[in-house]
Amino acid sequence: MTNKSYVMWNNKGGVGKSTITFHIASAYAEKHPERDVIVIDMCPQANSSSMLMGGGRESEDALQYLISKPEPQTIVGYITAETLTGNADIKQFITQVATINSNLSENLYLISGDGNLELIAPLLSQRAGATPLSSSDNPWIKIHTIIKNLTEKRIDEDRPCTYFIDTNPSFAIYTQLAIVGGQELLVPVNADDSSIFAITGLFNLIWGSIDIHPVYGKYTFAEKAKDHGLSLPKISYLLGNRFTQKIGAANAFKALSDEAIGRMFTEYEDDPNKFESRGVTIRTKDDFERAYSVELRDFNSAGVVAANQGIPLSKMTQHTYEVYGMKIQVSKEQRELCKKAIDDLVAKL
Repeated sequence: MTNKSYVMWNNKGGVGKSTITFHIASAYAEKHPERDVIVIDMCPQANSSSMLMGGGRESEDALQYLISKPEPQTIVGYITAETLTGNADIKQFITQVATINSNLSENLYLISGDGNLELIAPLLSQRAGATPLSSSDNPWIKIHTIIKNLTEKRIDEDRPCTYFIDTNPSFAIYTQLAIVGGQELLVPVNADDSSIFAITGLFNLIWGSIDIHPVYGKYTFAEKAKDHGLSLPKISYLLGNRFTQKIGAANAFKALSDEAIGRMFTEYEDDPNKFESRGVTIRTKDDFERAYSVELRDFNSAGVVAANQGIPLSKMTQHTYEVYGMKIQVSKEQRELCKKAIDDLVAKL
């Protein structure tokens, strides 16, 4: 069996990237004990790291411990070691999250997020733009494939890995590394205009716009990726998140379909090679929706508890939880509906 890698990205904040990453990674690890599941947190805010490490103040302490080591046991530590040596040992930078958060499976690991990603970004950009020393030297590719090369590594040679890469909505260089690192791209969107409009930006930033600026166009990530023959991820699924937040699920899903699905389908018609092949004939927007769209429920109170205490939906069995001194109720029906949505998505990956 081979390694797999999924990157979660949309160039808009607040669409649920970290929450979805937490839920699908924890569920995937439960359902695939034969694999090691590794979350790479490429966001300086480290929200998915916090959830995986149990949430709340305890996770903040655990995160600070990892960051403050002489060689940080975080994604910044890994990127620094890989940049300097070209042969960083993954085992030095992973955290088995069950040792911190007993709610999670023993085959689930984390390469923690780190606020210092922002600080090393200029250094990464500088190294990527360095003048090659020989015809075989390619600094831009060396830097941009750090995470891609990481996802080819294993903790145990006999056990394949599945990587889930969480990201920042920005298009900073560390986000570019994250996107290149995924074989498949998962795109979460909310049922609102701004996240739907962001789809156009997503395609422009990764693959480039139709109209290339005569001066600045050659400096974009998309153009450099083309020039260097860099392999980019295939879009796997459009994840409709928080549909039921303001209006009924059916109406919200229709609103998403009218805009996001339509825009995605237009891109598919223009170039199907940007999408993961489904092995079926896709002629209409309805065909495309069935093949590439997944509806996730609004997590509501279940999401609050999960984020605060790092409890996956499968372990959320209580009716009431205490979050920062407040009692929060989570109905059994809501838990089961949310769990089914996540399980259905995991089954497709």
